[in-house]
Amino acid sequence: MLKKNLLKLGALLLLSACATSPTGRTQFIYMPDNQVDQMGLQAFNSMKSKEPVSRDPRQNQFAQCVAYALTRETGGQWEVVVFQDESLNAFALPGNKIGVHTGLINLVDNQDQLAAVIGHEIGHVLSRHSNERLSQETAVSTGLSMVQAVTQPQTAMGQTALGLLGVGAQYGVILPYSRIHETEADTIGLDLIARAGFDPRQSINLWLKMDKAAQGGQPIEFMSTHPSHGSRIDNLNQRMNNALQLQQQALNAGKQPHCAK
Repeated sequence: MLKKNLLKLGALLLLSACATSPTGRTQFIYMPDNQVDQMGLQAFNSMKSKEPVSRDPRQNQFAQCVAYALTRETGGQWEVVVFQDESLNAFALPGNKIGVHTGLINLVDNQDQLAAVIGHEIGHVLSRHSNERLSQETAVSTGLSMVQAVTQPQTAMGQTALGLLGVGAQYGVILPYSRIHETEADTIGLDLIARAGFDPRQSINLWLKMDKAAQGGQPIEFMSTHPSHGSRIDNLNQRMNNALQLQQQALNAGKQPHCAK
C-alpha cells in the first residue's frame, strides 16, 4: 500500500512539474521561479562583490545599449554589469541579471555581434534552463540544500549550485548546458536579436570569430561553459530567412539600435 501511494505521489509530482519551453519542448520544472530568481540574485551580488567591475563609461554604455535593446523585447527590469575580465564571456541569470566581460567587448566588431551573445544568454533565462537543471538535480539527490548552497560558493555544494545556474566557471566548476538547451537558446536568441532590429547574420560571424580566437590559444570561457557544436552554424542558417523577416518587421516599426562600441 505504501509503495502504491509513493508511486502515486511520484506520478503527481511529475505531472505538476511538467512545463513547456518557448519552443514547445516539454520540461521537468518544479522549483518555484521566485526561488530560482533569488538564487540568481544572490550569485550576481556575490560576483559583484568579489569580481572587479569596469568603470569605463564607453564599455558600460555599449553593453547596456545592446542589452536594453534586447530586454525591451522581453519585458521586465534587467540589471547589466560589465566585469573587468579579459575572458570572452557573457552570461544571464534568473532574476534578470546580465554580466558582460570586457574581453568580449574588445573582441566583437559591432553591436550585432555582442547582441548575438547576450541574446543567446537571455534565451537560456527565457527558457528557464537554470530551473530545469536545478529541478533535475534536486529531484535526484540533494533536495533544498542546493538552494541554501548558492550562498556559500566556497563549498563543493555551492560550486555545484553555481554551476547549475550557469556561472560556475568562476569557481572551477564547469557544467555545460546540454545540446538541447544550447540549440534552444540559439533559436530564441536569434529571433530576439532580429525582433530588436539587430542584424541576425552577424551571429554567424560572431561564432566564426570565437572559433578563430580559440584556435589562436585565447581562453574562451564562454565556449567552455557553452560547448560549440559543429551543427550550430547550420542550425542558425536554417532559421536565418525567418530571422531576417523578423528584422525587417522591426526596422519597419522603427527599431534601429545605434550602439557604438
